[in-house]
Amino acid sequence: MVKAPLCAFDVKSGIFCAKCEAKIRSGEVTDVDVAVIKALVDLEEEFPILQDVNFHKAVRVGKTIAILVDHEDVPKMLSSGGKILRALGDSLKKKVRVFENKGDLRTFIESLFSPLNVLSVNTIWVPDGSQEIRVILSGPERSLPMDVESLKKLAKEIRNITLRVEFEHPRSRGYDSRWRSSQRKRPRR
Repeated sequence: MVKAPLCAFDVKSGIFCAKCEAKIRSGEVTDVDVAVIKALVDLEEEFPILQDVNFHKAVRVGKTIAILVDHEDVPKMLSSGGKILRALGDSLKKKVRVFENKGDLRTFIESLFSPLNVLSVNTIWVPDGSQEIRVILSGPERSLPMDVESLKKLAKEIRNITLRVEFEHPRSRGYDSRWRSSQRKRPRR
């Protein structure tokens, strides 16, 4: 069975023991976590690879649920040509994204903003003593899987980081080549 913070029998039956009930009451395990664990357990017959997945947490932001699993479990969740994520999304009636539970910040940010390229990740120290992470992306914003504000909320929920997102388009790296070519066509006086 999927390795999760709840007992296997409790998830299957829907009746929780005192230990699992305490985790739910304390907020250690949320309703979203319970729904995702249940959906993963239900999909184990169809996708046996899920039996080895170590689930940590699920976070819901808008129409998307982010699932946090161990580093070695991310490829398992993405295997089968995306069928596992599609089946999970159909079961939960949400779009599903998978992230590594722990790891370096750069890898997390790259997976968050995929398929865009991350050009730069910098820490900005704000005068009030807090910090923000400045991310510069290459490419159009419309290529992102979610809107920027939802991605910022996801980063705050998953890693407790505040993001400042900027986009660098190819033309902004230097002067516009169309401008240069138009300058050559002018007759000299």
